[in-house]
Amino acid sequence: MSVQPELVSREPWVRRLYLPAYTVTEAARYAGASRGTVTYWHYRGGHLGPALPGKERGKPLSYMQAIEVAFVATFRRLGVSLQRIRKARDYYAQMFHVEFPFAQLEVKTEGHHLLLELLELEPDPEIAKLIMGDAAGQLAWEPMVAERFAQFDYEHNLAVRWHVAGRDSRILIDPRISFGAPTIRGIPTWALGGRSRAGEPVDEIGPDFGLDLDEVREALAFEGIQVAA
Repeated sequence: MSVQPELVSREPWVRRLYLPAYTVTEAARYAGASRGTVTYWHYRGGHLGPALPGKERGKPLSYMQAIEVAFVATFRRLGVSLQRIRKARDYYAQMFHVEFPFAQLEVKTEGHHLLLELLELEPDPEIAKLIMGDAAGQLAWEPMVAERFAQFDYEHNLAVRWHVAGRDSRILIDPRISFGAPTIRGIPTWALGGRSRAGEPVDEIGPDFGLDLDEVREALAFEGIQVAA
């Protein structure tokens, strides 16, 4: 089952999910990969073509594309080759009739079953790495994949909120807030970072945004700014 068109048509914010919004450098940082590696995923990847096809050169990535970058980063850390990732992605896209299958709720809930079907057609130990059996014999995602899925909140079968620094962090990416910039309680982390880089003391930044000191420190840490304890 894919996203219902009638649901999407009533939600104007859905269009923002597909608009260019993130540089390759930003998407790579959020996914835990390097810029050069992410660029490689979009333009090269073996005889099957790029693992993530469709990106226009010189154009930023959309929110949906950034999510797919995050999942490819996870699959690569599990040792799955780009060709196998492309094969699985194509299979998901075909079965769910969607353009960005890794951003779909169905992949979270049904993806391992589809991988089993793919394995029956084409036995492949790399694809098998993404699946494991628990003690009760039930199928489940490899823990690392499940952890990546857990970063997202879903609505209408779309991953619409990204807990980009993990569920324990207050940093959130939501395309409906601040045009999809990482935020803390709705305040873009880049705005707090800019104030800090301009030399403003950390304890003077929070009051202007209604944030406490710990929240400011968390946002600055996400922006790569180290502050004294």
